[in-house]
Amino acid sequence: MTAVTAVMEVAPIPDISDHGVAKLVGTAQSTPILTKVFPVDSRVESELDLDTLAPEHMTFRRREGKKKEDIEYTFHQKEGMVTAVRGGTIESLPMPAGTQDILSCLYYTRTVLEPTPGASLKMNVYHDKKNRPVEVRVEGVETIEGTWGQAETVRVLVIMPFHGLFMNQGNIRVWVTTDERRTPLRMKAKVVLGSIVADLVDGLVETETVKQEE
Repeated sequence: MTAVTAVMEVAPIPDISDHGVAKLVGTAQSTPILTKVFPVDSRVESELDLDTLAPEHMTFRRREGKKKEDIEYTFHQKEGMVTAVRGGTIESLPMPAGTQDILSCLYYTRTVLEPTPGASLKMNVYHDKKNRPVEVRVEGVETIEGTWGQAETVRVLVIMPFHGLFMNQGNIRVWVTTDERRTPLRMKAKVVLGSIVADLVDGLVETETVKQEE
């Protein structure tokens, strides 16, 4: 059953400083069937420094079931501090330099992690007023099939012991193409109501690693 439609995009934005900034946008909306029992309508926006690949600002509009909240983080990477605005409360908390948010960490991993079995990456992700360790491991190389045809991918295990974008209840596996674009094609995770498999349905540029079925 199709439960949620998720869309992720990158939109360049003007910036007055001497470095580029990109706006990362992620949305998740439940289908009419799921909306009757567990409505989902969430949106995350993260402004990413393209030189350091670290976030500067993030907003999270979460609507999942009965849970409704708006969160805003401003990351002061040089000072090692983050300002959080949540439920009308403002507070500044310490964080390690290079800390990621729940959306920027996906793009950071695609850029930094080597697509080689055995490779791993550790990072700090700030979420829900806490610094949370996240580890990403490349488990192996697989050829998978979907609406895109066949593609050579690396299977990546994301050890993320907290709720992220899609109501996940623990570790996530992601299949990412081995070409330079590192396109995520499939994700599997446990969620509040069971488990999900998410496949890319639009936005894939055909490369030599993707073979369309005749």
